[in-house]
Amino acid sequence: MKLNNKKLLIFDLDGTLIDSSGDLALAVNHTLKTLNLPTFTLDTIHHWVGNGAETLVKRALSGSATIDTTLEENYWREALKIFLDFYSKNLAIETVTYPNVPSTLETLKNRGYILAIVTNKPYPFVEPILKKIGLDDLFEIILGGDSLEKKKPDPMPLFYVCKKLAISPNESVMIGDSKNDILASKSANMNSIGVTYGYNYGESIERYEPTVVYDKFEDILKSL
Repeated sequence: MKLNNKKLLIFDLDGTLIDSSGDLALAVNHTLKTLNLPTFTLDTIHHWVGNGAETLVKRALSGSATIDTTLEENYWREALKIFLDFYSKNLAIETVTYPNVPSTLETLKNRGYILAIVTNKPYPFVEPILKKIGLDDLFEIILGGDSLEKKKPDPMPLFYVCKKLAISPNESVMIGDSKNDILASKSANMNSIGVTYGYNYGESIERYEPTVVYDKFEDILKSL
């Protein structure tokens, strides 16, 4: 499907542009070891990624995608501090872009699209990762999960980017791998492209009915 008359492309980060699960798993398991708790496989942790650091840590402490509501605040905050401290020093050891991401982004920029990132990852981590993998000069605006009062699936970050760039949601597209991306785009009345290779907690992205679905990142060029 061709998405015509679009000016702004808003990308999710983890699970869409980059596979950061290896480094996140290292940080999660370091946290658990520090607290004398059992660790988990990369595959298990992979399914917990996508809602930001706080949620990831709570899932790890719960040992499940379903967070234990009896977790004491002091306990999970201590765990979060351990996680963030380790992750901040080990941001892009195993993190890589998905196939054909850099070349596809360059093509889109050359076609005249304005590119932005809206991620639920804490903002201080985003720019260092983009620099390490060579994507730091492509995006007009970058928002992290802590940049505004609300994060995806709330539409606030999408509206913020549109307002800052003076581009309407109708002229914009949200591209992501998670239900949070698709739900945010729907609330913003914005078209979306879902990619199937990311995290999304083991669910099919098609369940949330993005405007278009692709299995490979470079295939988004077919719609743009």
